[in-house]
Amino acid sequence: MTVPPTGLGRLKALGPGLVVAATGVGAGDLVATLIAGSRFGYDLLWAAVIGCLVKIALSEGSARYHLATGSTILAGWRSLGRWTSWYFGIYVLIWGFIYGATAMSATALPLAAMFPVLPLRAWAVLAGLLGLAFVWLNRYQAFEAVMKVLVATMFVIMVGLAILVAPNLPDLLGGMTGRLPDGSLFYTLGLIGGVGGTITTAAYGYWAQAKGWRGPAWLPMMRFDNTIAYAVTGLFVVSMLIVGAELLHSAGIALEDSDRGLLGLSDVLAARFGPMVATLFLVGFLATAFSSVLGVWQGMSLFFADWWYQLRGADAGGDHEGSGAYRFYLLWLTFPPMLLLFADRPLLLVVIYGAFGALFMPFLAVTLLLLNNSQRLPAGARNGWLANGALAGSALLFAVLATQQIAALLG
Repeated sequence: MTVPPTGLGRLKALGPGLVVAATGVGAGDLVATLIAGSRFGYDLLWAAVIGCLVKIALSEGSARYHLATGSTILAGWRSLGRWTSWYFGIYVLIWGFIYGATAMSATALPLAAMFPVLPLRAWAVLAGLLGLAFVWLNRYQAFEAVMKVLVATMFVIMVGLAILVAPNLPDLLGGMTGRLPDGSLFYTLGLIGGVGGTITTAAYGYWAQAKGWRGPAWLPMMRFDNTIAYAVTGLFVVSMLIVGAELLHSAGIALEDSDRGLLGLSDVLAARFGPMVATLFLVGFLATAFSSVLGVWQGMSLFFADWWYQLRGADAGGDHEGSGAYRFYLLWLTFPPMLLLFADRPLLLVVIYGAFGALFMPFLAVTLLLLNNSQRLPAGARNGWLANGALAGSALLFAVLATQQIAALLG
């Protein structure tokens, strides 16, 4: 696609935004919003909505740099100093090692619940191998098509579930007033920061390039795509908060604060609405978790390949899909993390992962402020007051979260 579409043609061209949004919303987001609804009712609805708006600003800023410069966000970081490349390289290797195990385990939970013929670890290994095989054998077009099916599945099931539990509309609207219940401050900040993805928001530009969107002419299409995608994400997240508020908060039911808590919700749904509804929820849970597997396996492999080839002096913005570095990271995401499925996570690795992870989002927000206000971008593609305000607010929010998380790790 070489000419940006207009009118209704934009709807047919949607894709990279849905991919980044589906990748960013995983089992952890389901748990976070369910727990928020079960503990505080609708009081934190506003925080979930702001979380989606923050991610719109971050993903849009990243993709705008790609389209406006013809380069990549990694090249932009390198222009700020070589230390950024080493920071990203160390982080992405540690992150991939731990996230690979997390994503495979989350996908295995609904599979083991629906098909108990295999143990959880076996399903986790199979989920990783399936993700590896699909991404290895297919290019972006097939990947996007499957991601759209997964997005539709998770969206229809979770929104349908919210309608089924019959939300209280006055209470729902009251949740947008900015109330902050006692003891909810850092939980609220975490909800804003976590909803809709972290490092995967920076992969949006790579998916836009893989789609064939290149040059400033594609900026309006990218912004439309990004906004629609996070509107879908917002409805999805609000739906899960409704389920938590109506089904759990009103009945005083507490779920386990981990991915396994979603199986607890399945039991509650079975008791309230019957086994068919519980099974449909597990299907939606599976679509949510596996979309993150596919999205990370594909998008972060593109990210890593760009880092590797730039480190070796290649120009940024090349087509690295299927390259040697791309396939290396696919294998890295799949096989080494399987060791963590059979053992507790090493303490030192968890501490390093947590520290690097806490610093990534303020790093992304601050660097987007620097890069997208610079003369590297054409004047019409630079940040406006709204983008600067959103990115500055994001940087402050993530700096507070980083301080909190690192303090907890040191403690």
